[in-house]
This record gives sequence, C-alpha cells and structure tokens, in this order.
Amino acid sequence: MRWANRTSLRTRTTILATALTAVTLIAGAVALVLVLQGRLTVNGDGLARSRVEDLLALAEQDQLPATIRNIDDDGIAQVVAADGRVLAASANIAGQPAIADAEAGPQPVVRTLQAPDDDEIEDYRVWLAEGPSPDGPVTVYVGSSLESVSEATSTLRNVLLVGVPLALLLLAGALWWVLGRALRRIDRIREEVDGIDEDRLGHRVPESEVADEVGRLAATMNRMLERLEAAQTRQLAFVADASHDLQSPLAAQRAQLEVALAHPGRTDAATLGRELLASTAQMEHLVRDLLVLAAAEDGATGPHPVPLDLEDVALEEAARARTGASVSVDTSAVSAAPALADRDDVQRIVRNLLDNAVAHARTAVQVRASADPESARIDVVDDGPGIAEADRGRIFDRFQRGDPARSRHSSGSGLGLAIARTLAERNGGTLVLAEGDAGLPGARFVLRLPAAGG
Repeated sequence: MRWANRTSLRTRTTILATALTAVTLIAGAVALVLVLQGRLTVNGDGLARSRVEDLLALAEQDQLPATIRNIDDDGIAQVVAADGRVLAASANIAGQPAIADAEAGPQPVVRTLQAPDDDEIEDYRVWLAEGPSPDGPVTVYVGSSLESVSEATSTLRNVLLVGVPLALLLLAGALWWVLGRALRRIDRIREEVDGIDEDRLGHRVPESEVADEVGRLAATMNRMLERLEAAQTRQLAFVADASHDLQSPLAAQRAQLEVALAHPGRTDAATLGRELLASTAQMEHLVRDLLVLAAAEDGATGPHPVPLDLEDVALEEAARARTGASVSVDTSAVSAAPALADRDDVQRIVRNLLDNAVAHARTAVQVRASADPESARIDVVDDGPGIAEADRGRIFDRFQRGDPARSRHSSGSGLGLAIARTLAERNGGTLVLAEGDAGLPGARFVLRLPAAGG
C-alpha cells in the first residue's frame, strides 16, 4: 500500500492492466499448447486404430502387401507372425526386426514403444492388436512418432514465448501513452481550476472537441464555475440591495433625530415617536424577509411536508387579509385542494401573494383553490393595473418593486414574491405569473404544489 501511495495513477493503472493481461495471456497460451498436443494425439490415434483394423482384415484374407503404404513419414507399421517373422512393414523400417514382442488381444490397445529411425531410436505411440491369418495369428503394430507432436507443440511454445512478452510490452506502451494523454488533460484542468479564485470566477477551463470522460469533466467544471459565478453575482447583488434598503430607513431615522436634537423646542415627541416606530417596523419587516429568504436559499433546514388542504390555508389567510383592507377578498371559488407541503411555507406564500394583490387591487381580490390528480392549485387574482410588460420577466427578482403609481402602498420590501417563489420551489411546486383573467384584469399568480398521495 505504501508503494501504491508513492506511485502515480498512470503507473499503477499500467502495471495492474499489464499484470492482469499477462495472467490471461499466459493461461491462454498454456491452454492452447495443451489443446494442440491433445488434438494431435487424438488425430494420430484415430488414424492408427483405423489402419490397424485395415491390416488385420488384409491379413485374415491373406492379402498383406510386402510394403505397407499410407503411413506418413513420422509413422511406422509392421505385421509380425507368431514366430517373430516380419510379414509386412512400412518403407521406413523395411528390413528391421519386429519392433516389439508384446501381447495383444483382438481389440487395439496403445503402448509407448521404441523403434529405430535412421540412426536414432525414437519413442512411438503405437496401437497394436492380434488377429487370425491363413498361416496363424499375427500382431499388427501401427504408430506415430511422439517427437512430431513434441516438435509441433515446441514450435507453438517458442512462438508464444516471444509473442506474449511482445504483446505485453506493446500493451504497456499503449496504456502508458493513452493514460499519459488523458491525465495530462486532467492536470491542465486541475491547474486551471486551482488558479481560479473568487476574483476570477468568470474564467473557464479549456474544453476539447473530444467527447470522452475528460471532455465531459471539463464541461462539468465549466458548468460548476458558471453556477458559482451566478451565485456570487446574486450574493453581491443581494448584499448591495439589502444594504441600500436598510440604509434608507436608518438615514431617515438619523435625520429625524438630528433635527430633534438641533431644535428640541420645535419637536413633537409623539410625532417623532410615531415616525421612528413606523421606520423601525419597516426595517423589522425587511430584516425578517431577508432572514426567511436566506434560510430558504441556504437549504440547511429543509421543508417538512405534511398532508394539508389548501382550502383551509386560503380561507385563513383571506380572513387575515380582510382585516384593515379597503378592497374585498372573494373566496367563493375556494374548494378542497389536498397537497403535500410544509404548512408554514404554504401560509407564507399565500400571505405574500394576498398582500401583493391587496396592495395593487382597485376594488377586489379573488382567491381560488382547486386540485387535479397530480397537483393542488391556488390562484390569486386582483383587478389592479396588472404587471407592465417590461416588468414581467423580473417580477420575482429580489428587491423588485412595481411602479409606485400602481400601488396604494409603497413600503414593501420587494422580497415578498421572491420569497414566495423560493418557498414554492423548495416544496416541489411552482409559482408563475399567468395571463390576466377576463373578470379581473389585474395580475394573476398561480401556485401549484404536489397533490397529497400523488
């Protein structure tokens, strides 16, 4: 393990792949040699047995030739009488005495015998059997040299002894080259990413045209960098907007207090207190919205979905919205809509939508709730001036406020709709600005959440 930790991935992979291939090739080479040896032996045995039976038939019919044909150069054949006389023999051992004096039966059996071959004595795999003839019993010997099988397998073995190491060397070289190219590309990606800090998030790693794993890694790294850059941009914009929105009421409070201190006789304490209280309430509302939005986007504490009925939430929040409102809030189109979501999140979403609708409506706001097999739905519609076409694409952006001329209230934080969409999405739902309603020409927001049991 210490050795493996000290070596590179390229080295370890090359060694492991070469070793596994070597084991496979060596096992295959051994099996090939053994199979070849077995096949040669089986083929020789088949020919020898067949020739023994032919010679026994010729001997029985007294038709034995003096010289036995159809025997290859590596084979021998003899027909020997009971008294040891050689009645017939193959050309390569013509004139030689009987190669053996072995006992045999009517069924061919195999023996390993020695017989002369030119000036040498070789081992032969010999099949022999005994049969009748007009002059008495004879023994037939037919065999093939074991040296021929040994030479064939030896030749194959020598070829494999050279070919297998050569193949392994070529494989190791190819692996080393291919892995080197791939890992060099990974190293370049690593070096590029290592040099990217918070000030260089716009930088991207080079992507190649090769759509392999390394190419996909480069594309993935670039997508990750794009997400990080977008998150940083959102964070900087968020901090800037939050600082601006918090600075305004603070500056107003400071100015009021400075005036009160500079001219204490002309300051009405009750009026100053009411103005400071209103400004403090505005700051408190903004800070609370910022904390909710930060917690929702952080994801540290996820939603706790439970079965609930959007009808109950809609009626409850509509009753709250009617308190102090100068417009009517119609809930006649609210019906049962079972959903699976975090109840606190759903209440805040509906509350923000109703607060937005009440702020922009002229005379009426309508809340609708319905369900289908896949989702539960709430529509919040008002009869106000609607959303300007230029603002529709950014209505859910943080700190995005509509035209003050379109609203009776200008103290909103600009976070209500952003919070509503964030909470809807983290509960697996959607919140969209839909086309206007024929009866109520203002804005129409549609919230969809997963249906309970869907």
